[in-house]
Amino acid sequence: MLKKIVILLFILISAIKINAQDNSLLNILSDSMSANKTRSFVTGTFKATHVVNMQTVEGVAAGALSFVIQHRFGQLNSGAYNFFGLDNATLRLGLDYGITDRLTAGIGRSSYQKTFDGYLKYKLIRQTDGNNQTPVTVSILGRINYFTMNFLDKPYLDLTYRTSYIGQLLIARKFNRALSLQIAPTYLHYNLVPTISDKNDEFAFGFGGRIKFNKRMSINAEYNYLLPNQTVSTTVYNSFSLGWDIETGGHVFQLILSNSQGLVESQYIGATTDSWGNGGIYFGFNISRNFNITNHAKSKVQW
Repeated sequence: MLKKIVILLFILISAIKINAQDNSLLNILSDSMSANKTRSFVTGTFKATHVVNMQTVEGVAAGALSFVIQHRFGQLNSGAYNFFGLDNATLRLGLDYGITDRLTAGIGRSSYQKTFDGYLKYKLIRQTDGNNQTPVTVSILGRINYFTMNFLDKPYLDLTYRTSYIGQLLIARKFNRALSLQIAPTYLHYNLVPTISDKNDEFAFGFGGRIKFNKRMSINAEYNYLLPNQTVSTTVYNSFSLGWDIETGGHVFQLILSNSQGLVESQYIGATTDSWGNGGIYFGFNISRNFNITNHAKSKVQW
């Protein structure tokens, strides 16, 4: 009889332990499922594909086409005769297409040095909120530029000499609804430089951010620091730009002040020859217009 009671107690204790373990496993599973439910990707770190001149981590949704107009007038200090720069202009027209939600391809044509460009941008990591956070969004950008301006004193300039390459790692974090910041380590390669003292390979760091002050407007700023002693024959200034973003449905409109006239990285990072201190400031604007080509693009929240 005693033996049977001991066996029965053993079975009851074992059942209680198994039940407790099951409950523990269920709690762990429940917590995991709850964490997955609360985990979501952060969107709208920036409202457009450019902070001002610098690319952002944002791409174009799969199946969407973005038409980008970047326009810069002449220098504000050029005087009343040139209507303070408004008589002159530099223009870039670009088309960006979302191959996937993470891969964007773009082409463009700038009037500055009659430059053609093409790029690919891929979103490697996406910032998440909730549990198991990924604190930043990381995109990688590769671009090739080809300028076609004729130089009568340099007839030897063929395709090889006219080409430059850019690689950027774009790292951004959206801290809250109002504040987003980005850094951009940058590599520049020029097949042709002015003198043998100048570097064909240059390195820079970009810093950008935006402060959103209402639902559709923000103030943007960026600064691109070119490491010293890379361009010797020409005085090159670091590019500093300010922008005012206005979102209007499918459009993002940016009003801009910058000391850079060029509109691709090899120009505004490695070849800015004007400074804010001497009044070499260019007023301009960017306009981005989205066209949803596929049903997938139509179902996505753009920008």
